[in-house]
Amino acid sequence: MAQVLCEWGFAGMAALRERADVLVVVDVLSFATAVDVAVARGAIVFPFAPGDPAAALREADALRAELAAPRGSRGRYTLSPASLRGIAAGTRLLLPSPNGSRIACEGGERPVLLGCLRNAAAVARAARELAGTGTVGVVPAGERWPDGTLRPAIEDLLGAGAIIHHLGLTGSAEALTAADAYLAAGEALGARIRDSVSGRELIGRGFGEDVEIALEFDAGTAVPVLRDGGFRAG
Repeated sequence: MAQVLCEWGFAGMAALRERADVLVVVDVLSFATAVDVAVARGAIVFPFAPGDPAAALREADALRAELAAPRGSRGRYTLSPASLRGIAAGTRLLLPSPNGSRIACEGGERPVLLGCLRNAAAVARAARELAGTGTVGVVPAGERWPDGTLRPAIEDLLGAGAIIHHLGLTGSAEALTAADAYLAAGEALGARIRDSVSGRELIGRGFGEDVEIALEFDAGTAVPVLRDGGFRAG
């Protein structure tokens, strides 16, 4: 019987790829939101782990892709969803990200979708169709503390909960609790995400527009699916 499981971060991905038929990585602020904006316009986004600029340049060259610039760079595509609203169809973009991007690369042979609040309903439909009578694994990415350990992030909890709610499947206690959190937030969901640690950090750095784009509930219908190393519209 079809069911949904939910586990956090890198360890969660490692656990679920052994048990799930389809994997959904949730990184609301901001990797999944940025990719959703880009693939909806016909771009292809290649995930990459940050930290080695030379390796990123080599990978972008090998993929014939543009390497995303640091957030806030003028006139360039970056991890900021706002910077991708005008991306041209057919653009190939290598987009490093410390959490969602790296986790998405660890899905092994399983289909990997990318979920956020913008595309929760569409991703749930696609995941359920791909899984059939099997299991959907939802992986909220979370953030990292300075020592590198996982910091659960409420925006990813709520984004995962939205997808799990739309799946409408029986699920683990962890999955059902995430869905309950999403439903309990109700009309306060936007305010909670704006006031989250990640939301306040982005707003404080001048990226409040990125938070508002992330809160465009179900505006996205082009499901990001990882194929041949890049996310494309499914």
